[in-house]
Amino acid sequence: MLMRLAMSLPREVLPGRTYMLTRRCTQRQLLLRPDKVTNETFLYCLAEAANRYDVRIVLPVVMSNHHHTVVYDRDGRAIEFMEHFHKMLAKAQNAHRSRRENLWSSEPPCLVQLVEIDDVLDKLVYVATNPVKAGLVERAHHWPGVHGLAALLNRKTIVVRRPKQFFRAGGSMPAEVTLELGLPPDIADVDGFLSALRERVTAEEDRLASERRRAGRGVLGRRGVLQQDWRSRPTSREPGRGLRPRVAARSVWARLEALQRNRAFIEAYRAARAAWLAGLSVVFPPGTYWLRRFASVVVAEPPRA
Repeated sequence: MLMRLAMSLPREVLPGRTYMLTRRCTQRQLLLRPDKVTNETFLYCLAEAANRYDVRIVLPVVMSNHHHTVVYDRDGRAIEFMEHFHKMLAKAQNAHRSRRENLWSSEPPCLVQLVEIDDVLDKLVYVATNPVKAGLVERAHHWPGVHGLAALLNRKTIVVRRPKQFFRAGGSMPAEVTLELGLPPDIADVDGFLSALRERVTAEEDRLASERRRAGRGVLGRRGVLQQDWRSRPTSREPGRGLRPRVAARSVWARLEALQRNRAFIEAYRAARAAWLAGLSVVFPPGTYWLRRFASVVVAEPPRA
């Protein structure tokens, strides 16, 4: 355990943050390729985990070999939510595909804090138009997989029955779950924000359509997506993995401030950990997660907003 701590960068986990969560399938395989069971299984596992850990789902979009999900973490439980959700989805989806190997790539999930409201809007547009940018469909609502934009814009509740291929009838998992997508609470003008989101998505769809016309390219289309073999993987070369950002901010100053906060947390954490390993009594900085959860260290309360 301590060896792992020495090799990894500590993450500050505080309540009230908004994140974009991304996780990829192993070997880029199309293990999440849309079909009725896959879509229902993803939504069920997502809703059950969100309800269990009181995490607000803002927008989920599931591509054939990865997913992007924007979440609001009210109580600082995003890590537990993420672990439970990915574990249950992997088990249920493997049962659906009749496979036993890892569903997820060996790299950890990417969890990026969205610092300001503009950053939330930017990432929602990015997530919503992902199937269009990938050349799979012309419009976001044409995507046959899980895509929460319409439910978010229309404030529609999603109700999902427990999938039959893995979860035992009469077991501990609920027979039915409800998923209500919603914006982070610091967005006061919900109507205005959703209107801007709708306009930005349409504008991005139009821009991508113009790009395709100039290049003489079409899209694969719903039927082509659904006919893909889930055992296959993209033939394009995978781009090299670069830095894994922990914050996203359009404003340079907001980004610098967030990075400085992260740096200050890491320095305070490392100093506290060194003292703790030396047997001294110490209080860890607010946001310390792993040692609080697994070693019950004392952690200072975060400052009140």
